[in-house]
Amino acid sequence: MHERFGKQEAPPHGSGRRIRRRGEKEKDQMEEISQAIREAVILIPSLEPDERLPRYIHELSESGFGWIVVVDDGSGEAYQPIFREVEGVDRAVVLHHEVNRGKGVALKTGYRYILEKIPEAKGIITADADGQHKVHDCIRLAEKLEEGQKAVYLGSRDFSLPEIPPKSRSGNKITTVVFRLLYGVWLPDTQTGLRAFRREELEFMTEVAGERYEYEMRVLIACATHDIPLIPVTIETVYENGNEGTHFHPIRDSYRIYKVILGGFFRFMCSSLICFVVDQLLAMALREWLLPAAGLLQGTLENIHISGYGARVVSSVLNFQLNRKMVFKLKGNARNAIWKYIVLCIGIITASNMIVWLLGKIGMAGWLAKILADTGLYFISYRVQQNWVFKEEV
Repeated sequence: MHERFGKQEAPPHGSGRRIRRRGEKEKDQMEEISQAIREAVILIPSLEPDERLPRYIHELSESGFGWIVVVDDGSGEAYQPIFREVEGVDRAVVLHHEVNRGKGVALKTGYRYILEKIPEAKGIITADADGQHKVHDCIRLAEKLEEGQKAVYLGSRDFSLPEIPPKSRSGNKITTVVFRLLYGVWLPDTQTGLRAFRREELEFMTEVAGERYEYEMRVLIACATHDIPLIPVTIETVYENGNEGTHFHPIRDSYRIYKVILGGFFRFMCSSLICFVVDQLLAMALREWLLPAAGLLQGTLENIHISGYGARVVSSVLNFQLNRKMVFKLKGNARNAIWKYIVLCIGIITASNMIVWLLGKIGMAGWLAKILADTGLYFISYRVQQNWVFKEEV
C-alpha cells in the first residue's frame, strides 16, 4: 500500500531539534500519566447495580488503572451475575457484604482491603456505580494524585446546568453555604462521590465515623478540621434519567447528612444556652439573696457589678468545660486551650463593644447594633474555638 504526499518544505534550521525535544517532552508526560494511572486503585461501592457497572469496569480496565475494587453491599442473589461479570474483567476484584451495611461501611471495607492486599497502590479514587463518573474524569484525578500533595481531590459537578434536577441544585447550594459558614471551606459540590487521595490518607479515612451516606460528609468535616486541603476538580456533569438509579433516600439520608453538618454547631448552641441560663440565674441569686446576706445592700452598683462578674466567671468556666468535652471533644491536654479561650473571650467582648460603637456612630440604634454584632461574633467564636482553641495538637 502506497501513500502519496505533497511537496514538503524543508523545516527551518533547528526546528527539527525543537520538534524532537517537544516530542520527547510529550512522551515523558504520557509516561508520567500512565504511571499515575497504573498506581491508582478505583474503589466502587455498589448496591443492586445494572448493566452499566460491567461496562464501566471494562472501560476503567482498558484505560490502564492498576486495580479496580468493587464492593457488593448486600445486593442479593439476583445481582450476582453482574458481579461475576465484573470479576471476569482484568485487574478487577469484588468484595461482598452478606447484607446491606451502607455506603460508608462499603468504602471502609474497600479501604481495608487496599491496605492489606494492595501495598503497591499509591492513590485511591472512589467512584459511583451509576454511570455519573466518567473514565476521563477518573484519569484527571489520577493525574492530580501524581503531584503527591496531602489533600482530598473532589470531582465537582456544575450545578448551574439546566439538566440538573431542581432538588439536587437547591440542596447542594444550601449545603455548600452551610458548610462554608460552619467549616470555612467553599465546596461547589458537597455530595460528590468521585474523590481521590494518597495511600497515606487511608488510615485516616478508615477512622472517620459513619456507616451510610453521611460518612462522606463526615470525611469532609474531618478534613476541614484536620487541615487536609479539600480541592475541587471540575468534572463532566452527568444525570442519567433524572438520576433515577441512585439509592439516595432524599428524606432519610438528607436528615443524616444535615445531622452531621449541624451536629457540632447544635451542641455549641446547647452549651451556650445552658451557660446563659446559669449566668442569669446565678447573677440574680447573687444580686437578690447571697450578696445582701453577706452585708451588701440589694440593688447597689457594687452589688450589681459583683453579681454580674461573678456569674460570668462561673458560666465561662462551665462553657469552657462543656465545649471541651461535649462540643469539640478535645482529647489532649487542656492547658493551652484555657489560655486560648481566655484570649478569645477578651477579643470577642472587645470586638462587640467596638462594633456597637461604630454602628452607633452611623446612627444605628444601640439594641440593633448589639444584636447584629453579637450574632456575627457568635459564628466567628464557633469557628475560632473549632480551629484554634480546641484543635487537637498534631
